[in-house]
Amino acid sequence: MKVLIVPDKFKGTLAAPAAAEAIERGWRKARPSDSLELLPMSDGGDGFGQVLSGIFGAKQTSLKTVDAAHRPIRADWWWEAKSRTAIIESANVIGLTLLPRKKFHPFKLDTFGLGAVIRAAAAKGAKRCYIGIGGSATNDGGFGVARALGWEFFNRRERLIEKWTELDELASFHAPDRHQWFEELIVAVDVQNPLLGRRGCTRVYGPQKGLRPEDFAKAEGCLRQLARICSESKVPGCESEPGAGAAGGLGFGLRCFANARLQPGFDLFAQKTQLARRLRGVDLVITGEGAIDPSTAMGKGTGRIAAACHKLKIPCIGLAGIVAPKRLENGKLFMQQRGLTELTDVEDAKNRAAFWLERLAEKIARELKNF
Repeated sequence: MKVLIVPDKFKGTLAAPAAAEAIERGWRKARPSDSLELLPMSDGGDGFGQVLSGIFGAKQTSLKTVDAAHRPIRADWWWEAKSRTAIIESANVIGLTLLPRKKFHPFKLDTFGLGAVIRAAAAKGAKRCYIGIGGSATNDGGFGVARALGWEFFNRRERLIEKWTELDELASFHAPDRHQWFEELIVAVDVQNPLLGRRGCTRVYGPQKGLRPEDFAKAEGCLRQLARICSESKVPGCESEPGAGAAGGLGFGLRCFANARLQPGFDLFAQKTQLARRLRGVDLVITGEGAIDPSTAMGKGTGRIAAACHKLKIPCIGLAGIVAPKRLENGKLFMQQRGLTELTDVEDAKNRAAFWLERLAEKIARELKNF
């Protein structure tokens, strides 16, 4: 068989290239004659920089900034001099995995540190900048990065607002002298959620970052007021744009305050890797991510790969650390949905993800001996 191995990262445990290699090792043990092609994927979240820099041939660089909790860090970004292209992965700066588990509440976190990386890319002379924004620890609507880029926010008493949790008192903002940083700023979003409401960032993704149900009204009120003032002053309707709710509203913030264009991260990946061409003639596709659950079908790369395969009638196997007890409503997307937890417990699956992913791939390959 011709098999395309195209996994996303297994969040917090395996980068996409490492996941692809583990699947390859296991598969070859059971089916050494199969032709395997590895195509690690990123839909805009963790691993975006590594994957996209490989596509562009960009070189890694770094600078000093702060994480979502304003602790000093050194963050990587990537630069391709010939095309003057910068690649930024926000998870490297304000990512949830950079913080001690459950130590910081999202009300204490913001996107400020990302501004230093944007400024550095602009100072380097970048004409085009790609930013993957998935995997953030934040829910500030891009307020922090806007402040870092020179925007000033004021309450009704004309006092400067410095915390995003005070945005429910927002009355006005002042634009900086410069708010066009690149000829083209493309923001890769890993989900299509709007900023506000039942499907907005606060209610859908806030709990993953530490927001409790009793925090929703406060968080939503702050972001709603930010959207209202922006709508009156700058970009009407931006809060409803697909992807505005990505990364705790960072998609919205970069769209409004940095003139960014939002693009599904999977579409960007598919375009740059000529995915449609690669799928032609493939007998089987193996994809995967940390968890296969209802959010997989909300624009995430694994779900998009499965949907593309379904359309082309190519069997697709979805691998994950955990497969949600209630599987995706559209069970036709995957020929199989398999989790590492069928071989071990959750803790061991996280600690030895590559080991168990290799063995799960081998197990599935043996089961498909007559495929």
